[in-house]
Amino acid sequence: MNEIIFFGSNKKQILLKSEPNEIAKPIQFKFEIENEKQIKQISSGGLSTIFLFKNGKAIEYSNQNPSKIQIENIQKVTIGYQNVAILTKEGNVFAKGYEINPKNPNEFINISSLIEDPNDRIIQDIVSGAYSIYLLTSNQNAYGIGSNYSYQLGFQIAKKEEKPILMMKNISKIFSGNTSNYVFLLNSNQELFGCGYNHYGQLGLGESRKEAEINKLTKIQNIPKGKIIDIQCGTNNSVMLIEEDDQNENPKRKLYSCGHSEYNGLGKDEYEHTCEFTEIKSSLFENDDNILEISVGDSHTLILTFNSKLIGFGLNNSSQLGTGDTKNQLIPIQIELSKLRFNENISNYHLHCGYSNSFIYYSPSFSNLEEDLIKLFRRKEFCNISFKTENGEIIEAHKLILKYRLNQNENEIEKLQEIISNKSIKESNQIFEMIYSNRIINPKLYSEIKEIINSNEKIEETMKRIYLNENENEKYFIIIERKEKQYKFPKLILIMRSELYRGMFLSVTEDKSNKVTDYSELSNKSFQIFEYWIYSNQIKDGIEITQEIIDELETGIDYFQLNQTNPNLFDLLIKKFNNQNQNQNQNQN
Repeated sequence: MNEIIFFGSNKKQILLKSEPNEIAKPIQFKFEIENEKQIKQISSGGLSTIFLFKNGKAIEYSNQNPSKIQIENIQKVTIGYQNVAILTKEGNVFAKGYEINPKNPNEFINISSLIEDPNDRIIQDIVSGAYSIYLLTSNQNAYGIGSNYSYQLGFQIAKKEEKPILMMKNISKIFSGNTSNYVFLLNSNQELFGCGYNHYGQLGLGESRKEAEINKLTKIQNIPKGKIIDIQCGTNNSVMLIEEDDQNENPKRKLYSCGHSEYNGLGKDEYEHTCEFTEIKSSLFENDDNILEISVGDSHTLILTFNSKLIGFGLNNSSQLGTGDTKNQLIPIQIELSKLRFNENISNYHLHCGYSNSFIYYSPSFSNLEEDLIKLFRRKEFCNISFKTENGEIIEAHKLILKYRLNQNENEIEKLQEIISNKSIKESNQIFEMIYSNRIINPKLYSEIKEIINSNEKIEETMKRIYLNENENEKYFIIIERKEKQYKFPKLILIMRSELYRGMFLSVTEDKSNKVTDYSELSNKSFQIFEYWIYSNQIKDGIEITQEIIDELETGIDYFQLNQTNPNLFDLLIKKFNNQNQNQNQNQN
C-alpha cells in the first residue's frame, strides 16, 4: 500500500485536482493515474514533484498532467528550484533544467558522462541545490554542475558550469536544498566545508565570516560535538541533526540551526540572525523522545520523532506546516496526524518538505538487505581471514562468504590476496563491498577480479547454502526454543526475514552470546510453517491451513516484524487458505 500524507500548497503543481489551492491539514494522497508498486522516495521542488517506486519507476507531476518518466532502474530522484536529477542503479545521472540544458530545459541529458575522468563516472549519490546539482562518485569525489553565480560550486569565477567540475575529494556526504544557493561537504573525517550564499549566516561560519557570499569551500569551525547525521538547507537557514558520542544503545540526537529567523525561524522564540549553529531546544523531542528524521523546505522545517510525533516550525503561509491555518510558527509545535496509521515501525516513515508543501510517506527499509549484510560482514567477530594492502594496512574479511563468492576455490582467495596487496585501503574496501554485495562499484576494480567472481549468483542464495549446509560455528546462530526442544537458526537468514532480528543482530551494543527466543506458544503446525518459510520463503505443501493457524501466525508476524518481506508470509497464508477453501467447495459441488 502507498501510504502518503500531503499538506500545503496545491496551486503551482496541481497534485490533487479535487482539493483547494492550500491544503490546511494533512490528508491522504491518492494517485490520479494507475498506481505503481510500493513508494520509495518523494522529491518536490520548483519544477515538479516526483514519486519514485521500489520497482525503479517514477511518476512526475508538473503544471501538466502527471506522466511516467521514461528512465529505467531509478535509484534516487532530487529536485531543485530549477532542475531535476535522476540517479540510476547503474550509477548514471540524468538531469534537466535551464541551468543544465538551456537549449532543451525539459529534456534529460546524461551529466555523469560529461565528467572528464572516465574512472569517476559511476555516481553514488546526487543532491540538488536551487540552480545546481551535486554528484558524489563511487570514488568519494564531489562534483558540481549548473549555476555558480553565488559561488555554490566553490569556484571564484561567478558563472554557469555546463559540465561537472571537481569540487573536493574524499567526501562522504553532500548537503544542499531545493531552494538553496549554498552547499555543505562532509569528508570521511567528519570535517565540514561550505560555500555559496551566506547573507544571513546560513553556512554557520560564525560572526567573523559575515560575507554575503563565500567564494570557495571553507572549513566550518565550532561544529557541535557528535556525529553529523543530516544537514537540511532552506533558502536562508540551515538545520543540523547531531548524534551525541556516547555508549548508550540509543544515543541522543540534538538539533542545531543558523541563518535567518524572521519568517522561517530557527526554532527559537526570537527574531535574530544566528551565524553559528546553536541548539534548538523543545520538550517535544527531549526527555524520553528522540529525533528520527528532519526535512526543510524553502522556509519551513518538519521533525519526526521515534515516539511518532510530527513537529514543525517556520513559514506557514501556504499551510505547509499542516496546522489548519496560515500562522507562522517560530518555535516547534506538534502537528496532529489523525489520518496516519503509524501501525508499522516508525523508522519506515519519511519526511519531505517541498518548496511550500510537505509529504510524509511510508517506505520500508527492508529492501536494503545488501547494505546490512555488508555491515554484518565487517563486524570483527564474523571475520576470520586477513588481507594486507599496499601500505601494509590490514583488512579483515569473512572467509566463508569469500569462499562461495569466489567459486568455492581456495586458489581464488590467493589471487584476491595478490590484488589487494597492490591496492590502497579505500580501493580494497570497495573490492570487498563489491564481492559481498555482488554489485559493480568501480569498473576498473571490477575488471581486475571479474574472472574470480560468480556474478550470476544472488547473495541470498549464497547465504542459504552457507548457513544451512556448511557452517557449524555457534556465533552465526541463534537458539529458538520450542517447549522442551531447541532449534538452531542462522542469524543471517533471520535478518533477511525479520526487522526485529535485523535490529537485534546489527546493533553495535548487542550481547554477542546466542540469544534464546521463545516460540513455545506456536502450535506444532504453525511452527512447521514458520520454519519452512524462514528458509524457503514459501508455504510448505501438505499442511492444511486453518483459521486458527492464521490467527496464531498473524500475532507472531506482527510481533517479530516479518511482514516486510516479499512475498509476505501472511499474504501467502491467506492465498493458500482461500485456494484450499475454493478447492473444497469445488469438490463438494
